[in-house]
Amino acid sequence: MCYYYGQKVTKAEFIRLKELEKEVMKYEFLNKQQVHNGFAYKQVAVLKPNETKDNFDIVEMEWGIVPPYLKNRDAVEKFRNGYKDESGKWNIGYTTLNAKDENLFISEKGRKSMYADAVKSRRCLFLVSGIFEWRHIPKKNKKTGLPLKAVDKFPYHITVKDAPYFYIAGIWQSWTDKETGEHVEMATLVTTKANHLMEQVHNTKKRMPTILNDELAWEWIMHDLSEERIMEIASTMFPSEYMDACTVAKEFLASLEPSEPFEYEDVPALELSIVG
Repeated sequence: MCYYYGQKVTKAEFIRLKELEKEVMKYEFLNKQQVHNGFAYKQVAVLKPNETKDNFDIVEMEWGIVPPYLKNRDAVEKFRNGYKDESGKWNIGYTTLNAKDENLFISEKGRKSMYADAVKSRRCLFLVSGIFEWRHIPKKNKKTGLPLKAVDKFPYHITVKDAPYFYIAGIWQSWTDKETGEHVEMATLVTTKANHLMEQVHNTKKRMPTILNDELAWEWIMHDLSEERIMEIASTMFPSEYMDACTVAKEFLASLEPSEPFEYEDVPALELSIVG
């Protein structure tokens, strides 16, 4: 989930985390509004601590970490997209744009997770102005009005109220192309169980990014944390009462204003009376 997000920061703005400020004048890649499509493996804005952990740097990283043993870009592409081997067998690819909080240390197969080393010592924050997610609504039989198995998908833009940007927990690691010497830093964002708002929007998998307030964001990247504390922060369910969501046009990726609200007929309103 959450393979698309918005990023809008102007040169006039500052990044505020805890009580530290860092001017973003030199970061040209932040000075525009755009939707980051994770499947394009774009460069995204990430905050990571400096060497002494007394401040942080804003850097560009490629979205989606890969194992360091992959020797070149061809191997990275095969890892991400899958490939057909010499026998004709198709080997599936692995999407590492998101890492589930429950699998940061142990994979779904019960083995050491590929994220385990990174989450212990290389934690970062994705700098985000909003995320996009799809809500699945069953189509209705035109004659009976009863729901069908087929669904329509409607995109939503989700933000944090009164916040021009917010922070999503992430992890990062370096990768080097052993043939060309290309050195790249890559990042993956962390997801957790959806709150009341997000379980209605992302109503298939019912998950959401791990959004952190300023205090937890600072702790996530600056403190030396135990595995227990890492898991506690990674599973933080940001309160839905501090979030907004609205439908946007299905062609939002091609729009000059991708977050502009767009109303659809017969899309049930979100139930916001219960918070969590």
